Amino acid sequence: MLGSMALYARLTKEIRQGPSGPKVGAFFDLDHTILAGFSATSFMRERLLSGRMSPNEMVGTFYGALSFGLGRTGFSALMTGMSASYRGLAESVLEEVGEEVFEKHLARQIYPESRALVEAHQDAGHTVAIISSATKYQVLPFARELGIDHAMYTELEVEDGVFTGELAGPTCYGEGKAEAAREIAQAEGVDLEQSYFYTDSHEDLPLLEAVGRPRPLNPNRQLAQIAKERSWPVRRFHSRGRPSFGDLVRTGLSYASVAPALGAGIAAGIVNGSYRELLNVSGAVWSDLATSLAGIDLRVEGEENAWAARPAVFIFNHQSALDPILMLKIVRRDMTGVGKKEIQDDPIMGPLFTAAGVVFVDRAGIAAAGAEEAKKALEPAVRALDHGRSIAIAPEGTRSLTRRLGPFRKGAFHLAMQAGVPIVPVVFRNVLDAFPKDAAVVRPATIEAVVLPPIDTSSWTEEGLDEEIARVRGMFLDVLHQDA
Repeated sequence: MLGSMALYARLTKEIRQGPSGPKVGAFFDLDHTILAGFSATSFMRERLLSGRMSPNEMVGTFYGALSFGLGRTGFSALMTGMSASYRGLAESVLEEVGEEVFEKHLARQIYPESRALVEAHQDAGHTVAIISSATKYQVLPFARELGIDHAMYTELEVEDGVFTGELAGPTCYGEGKAEAAREIAQAEGVDLEQSYFYTDSHEDLPLLEAVGRPRPLNPNRQLAQIAKERSWPVRRFHSRGRPSFGDLVRTGLSYASVAPALGAGIAAGIVNGSYRELLNVSGAVWSDLATSLAGIDLRVEGEENAWAARPAVFIFNHQSALDPILMLKIVRRDMTGVGKKEIQDDPIMGPLFTAAGVVFVDRAGIAAAGAEEAKKALEPAVRALDHGRSIAIAPEGTRSLTRRLGPFRKGAFHLAMQAGVPIVPVVFRNVLDAFPKDAAVVRPATIEAVVLPPIDTSSWTEEGLDEEIARVRGMFLDVLHQDA
């Protein structure tokens, strides 16, 4: 299997060929290093636009940021002023905002390359930590998402679940970051001379000088100059943040590719007198054109499993609006999807989906109904399978904001049992690299898909269905290297 490290083999080569074990530390700054942007900006914007920012906090944040930006005050003064504005606020409020901001805005801004670096260090058994001047309400969601056990940050004082308006200690900034790394080193037995530190800012120079392997990432002008003078290796990532003109052009061409694909399908359908051939050719040509023009390199492991049993219910982990196109590219022909019955009444999408052969079912009814009612709701999809058309469906039901696999619903499994066809799992590892949820621009990326062998459902029973679903979901987790 390819995996993130193989996709970024050149980037992670130094780590893979270097020393292993927990004595090697790998310390990561957050903003512009793991994340393309500033977490504090999104954090404050969410509080402001949601109406949850008090006038006192608004004034204190604005003037504090302005003074810091103009160089009139230092970072400690900025954080002291911000902490004062939180006096009397329940800590749970910022915890909730932190999770909300991460899921809505920041999760999709994680650099895939930084994720690969983190995974490479973890695979080498290194002691990995985020060391950031941000608060834990910004930092901890990233640590959880990336599986990082250690996090050091600027801590606000809390008593009985309420902010006191004071800092709980020195800020994790400048020399404070170096001190944080030394604390981790002492507690975990880390050799700083063997350790790495990744950051974008010259303000982190104390920690850069404290480790044996300083690694500037996306450095600002001052750090780039320092790195040049000291011969530190520099890397810059462009997979997140503001899209380039080329990204915009590729995305436009990808969307426009539906027209020539449809033209080819119509021609094939007329020549062969077959509406199914029209759909097959249109789908195959569109998936090839759309991915190629967008700069998507789809690498499939176990491709033979996609042809081993037809028709079948193809299930996939749902991360992106790209998933249906990728499924078309894998399955190639005689495939349709399942849509909510409500879409059928939409004046625009209803006719388009109907013409594309999408099967409409009452998903809400399936979820709420008993066994017999669920079977009746699935009858349109069963008829499609009986006529030799495979169905692609995401058992999670909705797109994930992160790479974490969500719980599986029963509809796809009921469908396979009722139609007497196998289930074919398709596991996507990194579609979010190209097109995360709510994104508008497709980024060039190498995407990995693993097609697992067909699963026979002929012996499944209603009583044992939960156990079978858990087993299939476990297969996805194994490929994704995730815990349940």
